[in-house]
Amino acid sequence: MHGMVAPNDFIGLAEETGLILPMGEWVVQEACRQASHWPGDLSVAVNISPRQFAAPDLIERIKACIAASGIAPSRLELEITESIFIADVETTLAALHELRRLGVRIALDDFGTGYSSLAYLRAFSFDTVKIDRRFVADLSDGKNAHAIIRPITTLAAALSMETLAEGVENCNELATLRREGCESVQGFLLSRPMPVRDIKVWLTRNNERDFLTHMLDRDEPLNIHAAQ
Repeated sequence: MHGMVAPNDFIGLAEETGLILPMGEWVVQEACRQASHWPGDLSVAVNISPRQFAAPDLIERIKACIAASGIAPSRLELEITESIFIADVETTLAALHELRRLGVRIALDDFGTGYSSLAYLRAFSFDTVKIDRRFVADLSDGKNAHAIIRPITTLAAALSMETLAEGVENCNELATLRREGCESVQGFLLSRPMPVRDIKVWLTRNNERDFLTHMLDRDEPLNIHAAQ
């Protein structure tokens, strides 16, 4: 027995063997089921691998997961990376538009790490652009990451897309991201990954949104995402 195994240790193997397909479907199904027990304004985000996205029955499986849970489609957000576009751009765009018509939200993950990210922003109107955690980590090192984050948030706003920064670990990073126009954050500053049984407790304790907004001495609401 190996105990808990980190995603980085098994996702690559799952992709190679094809096990990512049943695993991925179970994750979407379980995420929707769990979200059905949360307050109605909370959504859940699920990473979709390139191999999952290329499956011909992806749309029908997503529909089935949503229908079985009874949640509104808008409460499910699928996170994809630009690598899904490599094989067949037209087919990928068609699938994205079909998901959009279904009501599912679409996020572009790890933005800024690929050479053609800007082209994909022009090709499809994502709901959320996720700023890669490497840029956030550089904020604490005194580097010029803020000079990269500001153009991303400005561009996203111009295209009516939300921005979310990954890997936020301290209040200085949070303050800088707010100053540079980032709307949402996720990271260890808010919470470590937790078992599903602990989520309701986390949701019902002191209001995290009010707490962090107070720390920043800002009146605007702060969007938070508990999972890394």
